Amino acid sequence: MSTTVNALLRSSLAGLRLLVVLTLLLGLAYPLLVLGVGRLLAPERAVGSLVEVDGRVVGSELLGQPFDGPGWFWGRPSAAGDGYDGLASSGSNAGPNDADLVADIAGRQATLAGASGVSPADVPADAVTASASGLDPDVSPEWAELQVPRVAAERGLGEAQVRAVVADATRGRPLGVLGEPRVNVLLANAGLERLG
Repeated sequence: MSTTVNALLRSSLAGLRLLVVLTLLLGLAYPLLVLGVGRLLAPERAVGSLVEVDGRVVGSELLGQPFDGPGWFWGRPSAAGDGYDGLASSGSNAGPNDADLVADIAGRQATLAGASGVSPADVPADAVTASASGLDPDVSPEWAELQVPRVAAERGLGEAQVRAVVADATRGRPLGVLGEPRVNVLLANAGLERLG
């Protein structure tokens, strides 16, 4: 009986030692190594790509957030929780034949077309459809351009000034070939805030 207990105790202690070693390696050393490499290779992204306006953090370039009011650039709609909820990040899983989705898109098209003074057919798809995560921080250059006259008029700025803000917030294709050019909404609105 005591040999069985001793064998069980030895096995348990070996398992416990392995648990401690793996926890230190994979739970502490490896994450610190990855953070260190990230800080060396991409220092801003390693800390969350935070955006500051007048010395205060207003958000992250990597996460969309809601902007209300005609004086701001509007991002993509969000299906994440109550909207842009990072804890509920997901799409709606509604397909193109879902009557509610079709109605929502038509409603968004009409609203945004009215706010922009264009036909609903001229409203870009990314202005009326949510991304898969519901947290997309970017819009197409077409959607940003469509918003320029509204934003400029509301803020009492020239359209050229607002277009310059959009140009500063525009990012090209990653590695020159992947994806499409995009405008980061938070960076564009931060640029507007700096203009006053």
